[in-house]
Amino acid sequence: MRDDVRRLSRVLALVAVIIIVAQAAVRPALAQDVASATGQVACTIDAATPKRQFRAMWLSSVANIDWPSATGLTATAQQAEYRSWLDLAQRQRMNAVVVQVRPTADAFWPSPYEPWSQWLTGTQGGNPGYDPLAFLVAEAHARNLEFHAWFNPYRVANHADPSRLAASHPARQHPDWVLSYGGKLYYNPGIPAVRAFVQDAMMDAVSRYDIDAVHWDDYFYPYPVTGTALPDQGTFAQYGTGFTDVGDWRRHNVDLLVQEMSTRIRAAKPWVKFGVSPFGIWRNATTDPLGSRTSGLQSYDAIYADSRRWVTQGWIDYIAPQLYWHIGHPAADYQELVRWWSATVAGTDVQLLIGQGTYKVGDSSQDPAWQDPTELTDHLTLNRSHPEVVGDIQFSAGDVRADRLGAVSRLVADHYRRPALIPLAPGRGGTAPAAPTLTTADRTPTGVTLAWQAGTTATTTGYAVYRLPGDGAVDPCDLADARYLLGTVRATGSTGTFTDTTAATDGTYRYLLTALDRQHHESVPSDARLVTPAAGPFSVIVDNATAGFTASANWSTSASTAGRYGADYRYASPQAVSDAAYFSATIPADGSYRIEVWHPASSAYNAATPHVVLAATGSQTVTLDQRTGGGAWRSLGTFALTAGTRNVVAVSRWSTTGGYVVADAIRITRA
Repeated sequence: MRDDVRRLSRVLALVAVIIIVAQAAVRPALAQDVASATGQVACTIDAATPKRQFRAMWLSSVANIDWPSATGLTATAQQAEYRSWLDLAQRQRMNAVVVQVRPTADAFWPSPYEPWSQWLTGTQGGNPGYDPLAFLVAEAHARNLEFHAWFNPYRVANHADPSRLAASHPARQHPDWVLSYGGKLYYNPGIPAVRAFVQDAMMDAVSRYDIDAVHWDDYFYPYPVTGTALPDQGTFAQYGTGFTDVGDWRRHNVDLLVQEMSTRIRAAKPWVKFGVSPFGIWRNATTDPLGSRTSGLQSYDAIYADSRRWVTQGWIDYIAPQLYWHIGHPAADYQELVRWWSATVAGTDVQLLIGQGTYKVGDSSQDPAWQDPTELTDHLTLNRSHPEVVGDIQFSAGDVRADRLGAVSRLVADHYRRPALIPLAPGRGGTAPAAPTLTTADRTPTGVTLAWQAGTTATTTGYAVYRLPGDGAVDPCDLADARYLLGTVRATGSTGTFTDTTAATDGTYRYLLTALDRQHHESVPSDARLVTPAAGPFSVIVDNATAGFTASANWSTSASTAGRYGADYRYASPQAVSDAAYFSATIPADGSYRIEVWHPASSAYNAATPHVVLAATGSQTVTLDQRTGGGAWRSLGTFALTAGTRNVVAVSRWSTTGGYVVADAIRITRA
């Protein structure tokens, strides 16, 4: 009965969100970016393709959770692994990464304050042979991804033995700075010299590297251990003048760290943002009327993090509470916490991002709600009813890549269908650059290649590229959301190029370009360049190895069977789950198209593999016996398709017969 009630309340909550979003979709909204350039233009915004939305994942280095995957890898191997994470972020249409570079009071750069991190070489103080932070930032920026440097201010070690630290470690040089608690070592937040030192250590990275943001997580004072008191009474006696309550003093110490770090960042580099990802509950309403309608651990009281105050005082630029609970959770309902945090940031210049518990999806040890592949996507649907929410961060990168239950693929399909610009950060300055000049847009053997000249090289750090269907005048509302945004490109000088590899050969398009400064202010658009159809009929092949193919980690890769198209193919066991492999293509115009598939054949393959064609008239399923007929194009039929870039064919695992289902390649030809 309790499960039924929970499901009902969840459904009602989502219905309410859908109604609100639908009302917003039909109510004309002010397109802020376009309005600033063209006057106050009222445009209808598609909530599913927002112009600006922060999209990121955490890359954890502590204990080699994500990167590097193990200690002692060569520099070349470490760099290759990191590039693969950035490739994943791009495939998921993210625009930022949050990378842990100071996990345990050690550094991922040659720091004059702290030793090299043990998570690089396996030995704290061991030189990895290159400057990881310089590499991390440069590679992210080459893909025009924001780089948020993730620091842990006070954690020294996940063990309690100081002798295991590098001999040069400040915690060994200043043993009086260290607290041993719960089997771990921490710097003592109550010592002013400690507070100054950890700031100096982090500011070294801010001043020397081109990071976009300083990011802290939820570790301030240690999480409480039942029956064990924090051993800081002596520190309180020495430094707690003016305080009668040790809890108030501890919160004051953390407040000073946040406030002082904010001041130092803004003085050194006004464009660098400062964000914190605290534990998701500040206080419960039963304790404090300003709190949320929850009944979980209170970070204000347990770890002395007054995160609400950091928002109201404007000490930070964004807050990303870790809302790692499902919709309808009895003690910490995701819906209630999004509501509370939205109300908390309302009227301030602090942006609200949501830390998503991606790691819980498909984990049998978690609440049954996390066995639902729609839980994550439902979170982002709910977020749409709170305009204060400007994006999400997924914890962590490994779970994004694992894509258990296909939940991440579903989230991307529902909410990240198009790229998005980074939301503007109030109070960080900057102005829109001058518009670039789009000099050429020409068809080439690989697509449509654009070339441009910068308008203002001094302030331009990137460009946004748009492709509009058809010809004629450009409606400013075409740029009000991201429906026509192809992507962004990092500026590398006074000129630039971009090749659109998804343009249909028989499509007619208008290309536009805008310039972005490092705070993501957008210029007015360039003049449009018209591209007309190439000679010859339209036909496109999408292979399992091309950008138009997506499948979850449940689909394995093989090259063992002859008759495959290209280097390899994908296969999976049949199962009654919604876990299809998708082939996406850009259809140049509404019309009829012949669709064919290619696969190798084997007696071990499925006798009735479902191929779902997502036609204009609705989904149509055609089954093929993949035991025979391999190594050639096999027709599924002729179908009505609408113009645009979308999934066209899904190879489903939902088959009642045995044998692997195979996804290799499709061919779409204008009939």
